[in-house]
Amino acid sequence: MAKRNRHYGRIAAGFADMIATTNGDAERRREYPPVDVKAIRKASGMTQEAFASTYGFTLGALRDWEQGRKRPERTARILLRVIVHAPDTVARAAAGS
Repeated sequence: MAKRNRHYGRIAAGFADMIATTNGDAERRREYPPVDVKAIRKASGMTQEAFASTYGFTLGALRDWEQGRKRPERTARILLRVIVHAPDTVARAAAGS
């Protein structure tokens, strides 16, 4: 019976992850250090349009992040942290130079 319960728990967790992913809530199920996207952009002195264009984000995604409708995925969070420390390097890389 214990083996059956263990399998059920794994299946139930898998379904919960699938539902969260389908609903766009997968990131909320995991604990990641928060990234204040708006503060990073404001510190750059750029408008939303300029920031998105410079670093290769979509304007819609940037607005969703800043307004708390969505959270950046892991790779975007990493890139945002690098922007804080080396904005010119990231801008050059995003531009392809």
